Amino acid sequence: MAEFLLEIFSEEIPARMQARAAEDLRKLVTDGLAANGIAFDAARAYVTPRRLVLVIEGLPAAGPDVSEERRGPRVGSPAQALEGFLKSTGLSEGQLEQRDTGKGVFFFAVISRKGRPTPEVLKDVVEAAMAGFPWPKSQRWGANLAGSPAVRWVRPLQSILALFDGGVVPVSFGAIIAGDLTAGHRFLAPESLRVKDFADYAAKLRHAKVMLDPVERRHAILSGAEALAAAEGLTLKADDGLLAEVTGLVEWPVPLVGSIDESFMDVPAEVLITSMRSHQKYFSLLKADGSLAPRFVVIANMESSDGGAAIVAGNQRVLRARLSDAKFFWESDRRHSLESRMPRLSDRTFYASLGTMLDKMVRMEQLARDIARRTGADIAAAERAAGLAKADLSSEMVGEFPELQGVMGRYYARGDGEKPEVAAAIAEHYSPVGPSDSCPTAPVSVAVALADKIDSLVGFFAIFERPTGSKDPFALRRAALGVIRLVVENNLRLPLRQVFEHAWGLFDTELEAGSAEVAGALLDFFADRLKVALKEKGVRHDLIDAIFSLGGEDDLVRLLKRVEALGAFLASDDGANLLVAYRRAANIVRIEEKKDGAGFGGAVDATLLRQDEERALAAALAGLGPAVDRALAAEDFAAAMAALATVRRPVDAFFDKVTVNADQAELRVNRLRLLGSIVGAMGRLADFSKVEG
Repeated sequence: MAEFLLEIFSEEIPARMQARAAEDLRKLVTDGLAANGIAFDAARAYVTPRRLVLVIEGLPAAGPDVSEERRGPRVGSPAQALEGFLKSTGLSEGQLEQRDTGKGVFFFAVISRKGRPTPEVLKDVVEAAMAGFPWPKSQRWGANLAGSPAVRWVRPLQSILALFDGGVVPVSFGAIIAGDLTAGHRFLAPESLRVKDFADYAAKLRHAKVMLDPVERRHAILSGAEALAAAEGLTLKADDGLLAEVTGLVEWPVPLVGSIDESFMDVPAEVLITSMRSHQKYFSLLKADGSLAPRFVVIANMESSDGGAAIVAGNQRVLRARLSDAKFFWESDRRHSLESRMPRLSDRTFYASLGTMLDKMVRMEQLARDIARRTGADIAAAERAAGLAKADLSSEMVGEFPELQGVMGRYYARGDGEKPEVAAAIAEHYSPVGPSDSCPTAPVSVAVALADKIDSLVGFFAIFERPTGSKDPFALRRAALGVIRLVVENNLRLPLRQVFEHAWGLFDTELEAGSAEVAGALLDFFADRLKVALKEKGVRHDLIDAIFSLGGEDDLVRLLKRVEALGAFLASDDGANLLVAYRRAANIVRIEEKKDGAGFGGAVDATLLRQDEERALAAALAGLGPAVDRALAAEDFAAAMAALATVRRPVDAFFDKVTVNADQAELRVNRLRLLGSIVGAMGRLADFSKVEG
């Protein structure tokens, strides 16, 4: 068994594309081998900023021999039919077999092929993989070389290394033909390296200052940065996104620590961190109290004889220029109040059919006021915060660092003397932005965050810009999950249908869908999102469907209480047995209604109750109604389910002793109405037809 080693060496691959590219290369090549019947033991892919690498172990020298059998025309068919069959198989008439199939005598061709040599298959598979490689963005390259075709790759190629069992596989791509050469680190060891297999390749790259495995590079960056921080008496600010990006920027990571000029430390820490992260890819360091320290860690792609002093000095010089700009924006923005920036929102389009950001702000003010009234938040503070929430979009700082919107609004609001809860709501109104993001709990913040998200949801649903499949360009799924978290985690008793319809009425542009249609569509959308949100908590999606299907339930807190009570009920013996009885009753009623062409929803006639079991069931159902009404009014859903459990034994006895389809027509109808009463009584608590299992 042999090994195949492939390295595609190019100019720098964007860090965000590297992990996906390594997996795509592995899958494309291994799928190609499988399509040719070639098995292997293992395949591993690696990626650095300049190389995609694949090693496949346990390959055979050649693919398996194959034998294919084809049936041809009937013996005695026109000569043209036989000639066509011979041409398609590449055989002569003497090589065909004649067989009696029971439906006549037919020609058969048995075609045997020797397995292709694996290097031959690898050449075709790799070239096809490279030609169709699914880069998110790529460049046309190679047309300027004499006689070479133009090809597409993420960046211009330098070389291809392709070895099977130590021999070169002559893969070609554009003007590049594969060999057995690679190169080390661009600056530290740029010489060509001749290799014979993966072990030799990995060892020589390591000697040439290249860490091939991204997992190893990530660990070297993290452990090195943490050690530097500890040496300064500081801690490294956690940033997995930056760590992943920097891992894709260096082949030989060398962590170094630098200093931030003290003159910049009066600028908000979020600004300094964002500037260092976005522009320079620096890691921030924190003091023991969690505040930003005047230090940073830069990951160099170089070793230097001076221990990195020149590299640090150069990075500090660049950082001073960056932070000077940030400090200028900070000082410039504070000369103007947030309120004075509000009119400039009219120059910013929220969405073509939904008006400007100023229009959205006006709607948010009114919607936040309504939500605050319903939830007990400070109405004036909520309205004020909603009116200022988007004003920092017109600031120079947010123009430079859009990710700081809201954060800068809080700083500017504080500087303007706004109430603390108003400033906090401005900063928090975008939250939560994901499942791991913290959810606002301050009443004013919650009201404004809900107003922002609900305005967007209602607006886009009203113009039919709704999520479809995997497409969600306006992040409406995330907004819906945000609303769900805000409501549920803060235990808000919010009638969503009314809030949606109120939000719809605040748009002064003509909307394509009416308020009732939008509210209904959003509640269905929320039901789907709620299933996603509760899936990890083990809540069954069918129970959510069973409650939502009742209609009219738009209070998420109450809905979840009902789901919890339903789950507990169905987990009990009474609940499981009553579910079986419900299905039996519903099926019988449905079949008989179809047969008779009439419904059985009328009142039960007590004078037609002949057997003790049907009288007992009718009495139990009559007592059930008031008990359920009291429990539902008190929102004691566990008690409602307990009341439902009391009819289990009468129902069981009824099915054991009573013949529903009696010979006497009036008895049959009365008993079917009794079954309909079971379905109706249980249907007040949940749509049990939605319950699975």
